[in-house]
Order: sequence, then C-alpha cells, then structure tokens
Amino acid sequence: MAEILAAVVARDPNQPEFIQAVTEVIESLEPVLQAHPKYLPAARAIVEPERVIQFRIPWIDDNGVQHVNRGFRTQFNQAIGPFKGGLRFHPTVNLSILKFLGFEQVLKNSLTGLPMGGGKGGADFDPKGKSDAEVVRFCQSFMIQLFRHIGQFTDVPAGDIGVGGREIGAMFGMHKKLTNEFTGILTGKGLEWGGSLIRPEATGYGLVYFTREMLKTKGTDFKGKNVVLSGSGNVATYACEKVIDLGGKCITMSDSSGYITDMDGIDREKLAYIIDLKTVQRGRISEYTKKFPKAKYTAGCEGVWSVKADVALPCATQNEMDGEAAKKLTANGVIAVGEGANMPCTPEAVTHLQSKKVLFGPGKATNAGGVAVSGLEMSQNSLRLAWTREEVDGRLDTIMTDLHKKALDAAAKYGKEGDYVAGANIAGFIKVADAMLAQGIL
Repeated sequence: MAEILAAVVARDPNQPEFIQAVTEVIESLEPVLQAHPKYLPAARAIVEPERVIQFRIPWIDDNGVQHVNRGFRTQFNQAIGPFKGGLRFHPTVNLSILKFLGFEQVLKNSLTGLPMGGGKGGADFDPKGKSDAEVVRFCQSFMIQLFRHIGQFTDVPAGDIGVGGREIGAMFGMHKKLTNEFTGILTGKGLEWGGSLIRPEATGYGLVYFTREMLKTKGTDFKGKNVVLSGSGNVATYACEKVIDLGGKCITMSDSSGYITDMDGIDREKLAYIIDLKTVQRGRISEYTKKFPKAKYTAGCEGVWSVKADVALPCATQNEMDGEAAKKLTANGVIAVGEGANMPCTPEAVTHLQSKKVLFGPGKATNAGGVAVSGLEMSQNSLRLAWTREEVDGRLDTIMTDLHKKALDAAAKYGKEGDYVAGANIAGFIKVADAMLAQGIL
C-alpha cells in the first residue's frame, strides 16, 4: 500500500485533492490486498487514469472581447462500462480536482450496479455573471473540442457544479450539429429530448435514501429529526424535499456567502422559494430572510456546522467540513452524517466522526443517486422509452438500498464492521478490479 501511495505522490506531488482521495481509498483496501495479493496489479493501475485530455476553449463575450479558458476530460477507468461522470464549470477547476473526482467516480459507478466506468471533466470557466448568450457560446466552443472524445459507447458526460440544463442543452445541440447524430451522449438532458424524470432530484433523493438506511441500522428514521444542510443547489434542495417527505425538518441552507438558519423548518413553500431564488433569480441565500424574517442569516459558511441537529448533510463542495466543525456537530449530538457533495469532509473530520460512532456515509456511496439515474437515462435512451416518475424513483430507491447493503456487507467481511468508508471502497474496488484482471489491465 505504501508503495502505491508513494508512486502517486512522486508522479503528482502538486495534486493535493487527488492524493487525498487516493490515500483514503488505498488505505481502506489494505485488508483486501493482504488477503488477496492478486488484486495488487489492479490497485496499482486503478490510480492512474486511462487518458487525460486538455484543450483550450476560446470564446467571445457580449462586448466582442475574446477570452481563453482551459478544458479537461479525465477518462479514468472503462473496465465495467463507458466512462461516465460530470462536467464542472468553475474557476477552481484544475487537473487535481478532476482526477480526484474521476477516481471517486470509478468506485461510485461500480457501487450502483450499473455498467458504467468513471471519468470527470470541465473547465475553469465561471458561468456566474455571464449572459445566456455568453454561456451558450462558451459551451459550443467547449463541445467543438470535446465531441471527438465522447460517445454513447465511449464516454457519456453529465452535469456538475456550474453545468445545468442550459449548459447541457447548448453542448448537446453543438454535438448534434458536429456529428449529424441524435444519440444519448450527455445525461441530464431536457425531458423533451431524451432526459429522464427524477434526474435533477436524483443526487439529493439518493443521499436521503442512503442516510435513511443508515438510520435504520440504529432502529430509527428521519421522523421528527432536525437536519442541517449546506449548499442550496440541486443536491441540497432535493435532499431537503426528500427529508420533508420522510418526516424530518431541514433548518439550514447555505451558499458561498453564508448560511440561513430557520428553526421553524424549511417547508415546501420555503423550499420552492429557494429553488426559484437560486435557479431563476440567481440570487443569494441571504435574501431568504427578507421573505421569511423569522430566519437568521450568518455571513461565512463555517458556522453552519455549529447549529444543533440530529443529522448533517454537507452538500456544497469538497473539504467544507474540517475536524473542528465535526467536533461541533458531535458536541451537539449529531447521530448521522451523509456526504451530498464530493469529499466534503476532510480526513480529520471523518476520523473524528467515526471515533464518536457517528453513522458516516461517504460521498462515493451517498451521492451515487445522480449517476445512478444518469445510468437509467442511458438505458431509456437505448430503449427509446421514457419511464414514469414513479418507476425511476422506485429504481433509484432500490439502487441506493442495495448500495447501502453492499457497503455494509463488504465492511463486515473484511473486519471493518459499520465502516461505510471502507465498505464502499472495498465493494466498489473489487468489482472493477475483477473486470480489470479479466481484461488484462490494458
């Protein structure tokens, strides 16, 4: 294990997010690699992407000024299916972040039980503050470079931070123009042109389904429980919706400027306002208190974890919860934490939560609902069918329930009972490693 980690650090010393992700996975695989040395070649190979593509994206703003951004696609592992993973448009995008996300995606997709490999991509472009016309021009330029590297049997990207329906539509249209084909080369599409019901809700719903299963192991559920959420995008808002469905009460949400606390609970009316505020008005979460003055707004995001609650669902971004924040949660009696974002808890936070016997669901398991429904969208595209909302939601619930069982069983089998981090890594890895060994690790 030390040899594998040393090789990663030697190759990529300036990629901290990627090193963090690989370290967490490889360390948890130690009992598997000791019991089954045949998996060592797969472990050495799985930490290296099959292909990394980088390209420039020139585009013209509304004032006629040219800009050039940097685009990427990290095609990490194709052993069990075509590369699958989101595209992120955000100023912080770099190769380290995309390799960390792509590596996590390999195991996450494996856990869903669907035939999907892992990848990730994006650009250091910020859609915030840009006009619709500028975003469309950027997306078209991005796809002019990306189209030659993707396909329904090769690589099927989806959305991520900064890439929603508007961006997916612009990229899909350009791909169709370039190839003269109408194929399911992107997921997260509009319902009228090949999208799936439940896709916008999927990551948030899946997070709550997995957390519900964790709570069941302690003989409890969401009913009557207070939930602290970070973020106010798709994951957070639809996680809130499903918590409401299951009888819980969400009392916080945040964005990059700060967070709101509403001890009366964010009900359906308030949630509808937040969704409109963030997706239509593109406003700040602070405006919530103008509409609902009993709520409190606090500048800065760090304090959200000091709000007393039973369950915490970090849904904003990587490394948003550190060890000190985790200590505040446990001091306030939190019993479960489910990661809605990708790696939102630092290693120190995870160690502390597990030491206090808090139920902890890692992102590669808890937020797999989004890619699971992306896989279902791919199936519907291939069948030329559209399933009902109830069908898709039922399949998602089943996938997340099964995924929870896989992680729990794998952890118990290798002496890590109750450790969802180890269980998810082990279960995801073994499936991919068996496929890699069978195919010769090419």
